[in-house]
Amino acid sequence: MPAEEGKIAVLIADDHPLVREGIRKILSLEPRIVVVGEAADGHTVIELARKLKPRIILMDINLPLINGLEATRVIRREVPQAEVIALTIHEEEEYIMELFRAGAAGYLLKDISAEGLVEAILQVAQGVPVIHPGVTKKMLRLLTESPCEGPKAPGTSLTRREKEILAYVVKGESNKQIARRLYISEKTVKNHLTRIFRKIGVQDRTQAAVYALKHGLTDATLE
Repeated sequence: MPAEEGKIAVLIADDHPLVREGIRKILSLEPRIVVVGEAADGHTVIELARKLKPRIILMDINLPLINGLEATRVIRREVPQAEVIALTIHEEEEYIMELFRAGAAGYLLKDISAEGLVEAILQVAQGVPVIHPGVTKKMLRLLTESPCEGPKAPGTSLTRREKEILAYVVKGESNKQIARRLYISEKTVKNHLTRIFRKIGVQDRTQAAVYALKHGLTDATLE
C-alpha cells in the first residue's frame, strides 16, 4: 500500500495479530499518519521495508525468523531513510543499548498511551529521537557504569551555546523549537548540531542524546 502524499508512512512489525490490529486502529485516527504495511516476522519486515520504504517502522524485538534487533541492523543499512522505533515489553539494559547501537531512533514500552505513540512517531519523523522515560533512567545508569563506545572523552570542548542546544536535543525538541527558544534560525541550529556531532564523535541526534545523558549535559545545562 503506497503512502498518501504528505503523510508519514508507518510499517508495523509484531508477531501478534491483535497487537498489530490495535496499533493500526490507533494510528488510523491520526490524519498525518498512514499504515502502509504489517509484518509478523523479521524476514517479512525487511522485505516490506525494502519494497515500501516507509518513514517509520514500529519494531517488536521478539520477532520470529529474524529478531527485531537484527532486522533493525539490516534495515538501517539498506533503507536508511526508514527510522526504527522499538515498541516492546522489554526494559532490560542490554536490549536498550543494542537497539540504539543498531540504529534505532526510539525505544518505547508497550504500556505507552495511544497519544504517546502517535506523538513519538511524529517526533521521530521530524528527526527527534524518542526514549520512554523509564528507559532513559536505565540507559543513564548503564552508561554511568560502563565506558561509552564511539564518542570522544567528555573533555572535548563544547561552547556554552553548543551545550545548550545539546540539552534541548535531550529534551526531544526539534530544530524549529530550539531555534524559537534561542531566537536564532533553524539553519544556525543545524550548523551548531553539525559541529557538535563532529566534536563529540557521534553520527546523529540519538547518539548525541546518549552522550549528553552520560556526561550530564541535560536540563541542568539550561538553568
